[in-house]
Amino acid sequence: MTKLYHFFLLTCFGVIIPTTLVHANVKEQNSYWNKVLPSLNDSYWQEKAAIAAKVNDEAYTPDPYAVSGNMSYAVQEMIIGGNKGRRNLGTLKHGPCKATNPIDRCWRCDRNWANNRKKLADCVQGFGRKTTGGKAGPIYVVTDSSDNDMVNPRPGTLRHAVTRNGPLWIIFARSMNIRLSQELIMTSDKTIDGRGTDIVIANGAGITIQFIGNVIIHGIKIFDIHVGTGGLIRDAENHYGLRTMSDGDGISIYASSNVWIDHVSMRNCRDGLIDAIMGSTAITISNSHFTDHNEVMLFGASDGYDGDQKMQITLAFNHFGKRLIQRMPRCRWGFIHVLNNDYTHWEMYAIGGSKHPTIISEGNRFIAPNNGYAKEITKRDYSPESEWKTWTWRSINDVYLNGAFFTQSGSVLTNRPFSSKDMITAKPGTYVGRLTRYSGSLKCRVGRPC
Repeated sequence: MTKLYHFFLLTCFGVIIPTTLVHANVKEQNSYWNKVLPSLNDSYWQEKAAIAAKVNDEAYTPDPYAVSGNMSYAVQEMIIGGNKGRRNLGTLKHGPCKATNPIDRCWRCDRNWANNRKKLADCVQGFGRKTTGGKAGPIYVVTDSSDNDMVNPRPGTLRHAVTRNGPLWIIFARSMNIRLSQELIMTSDKTIDGRGTDIVIANGAGITIQFIGNVIIHGIKIFDIHVGTGGLIRDAENHYGLRTMSDGDGISIYASSNVWIDHVSMRNCRDGLIDAIMGSTAITISNSHFTDHNEVMLFGASDGYDGDQKMQITLAFNHFGKRLIQRMPRCRWGFIHVLNNDYTHWEMYAIGGSKHPTIISEGNRFIAPNNGYAKEITKRDYSPESEWKTWTWRSINDVYLNGAFFTQSGSVLTNRPFSSKDMITAKPGTYVGRLTRYSGSLKCRVGRPC
């Protein structure tokens, strides 16, 4: 009778989840791969895949604990350390600096940021720390919000910019809403920089980062993304080809490396908000705000694809906000460092996974929902306890509120391969409200600190 009662409660719970948010991730369905893989088997995409695999291997860090430790130390020095660290949060001649974490501190207090945009490329930390985007190229100004020609995009459009072959730092002449008619397929060495304008990508297809590297996406909003129908689409200055239907991700990272996504606001995409699959690695997702979605992030799409063992992703200073249900993230294989994020809402669970990913959760704040059956932060999929108890899922100085709890597993991290000062000994989770205060797209004004 007790089991029947619990089933009844869970059934009722399932009914009240907004149906517009509930979409199963298509990448976990065989039918998706049956459609996609044949289109990637021609010589052009096979050559790109081979090049990307080599670059991804070079981006992989053999000692991921060192990277995660260095980032933890940067936060500790600025926020939790001695008086020197606290002085870093002082005021400027023209008012207080609003930067409250190490990534933002690198550029936001500069009132001349608009004349020194490429400084942003020096600010990334975590596994995506080598990402420079379009720093080595000229600035490209998007002047046209249209997206009408998939094969010969009009100069001045975002599609024209991201399909150029060389490095570009892409900015916008004014605020604009962009409806992408089909997935926006990028080339390597690009920065999309929305600072100083209000850039919304909505009501169309999303952004695809596939078989490329060195991409920064910063300061934009991505809402209400739909499935693209496919067709002939340009993917580089010297190539276009036939694409199948896109999956409806806000940002899809496929077999790519050195990617930094920072200060984006995202909600309500047909598939995931951000997915990283097929050996993608060296990724940092930071300072972003996520709301209104079911399956938020998928890192690794298949239990059978062990190429995702090289996946290394940092999630830092993000706010997982209202009307989120699950997968913040859901991980297969790989090494995921979840640092100083604010989890204020989930309906089922926050962090999940399968196929023994390493998940290090440090200094996050978890506020559980009122539902008594959804207090657990973690979820292990499709594996008995005898298997998942060996996976390294550790919680370090996290803060749990409203009954939230993290089920740890694997070895206790007493011998991490970096010095003791790299391990946060204070309780940084109590500072998460400050660290994530300015998550999402910023309203930057030229001539003022952002």
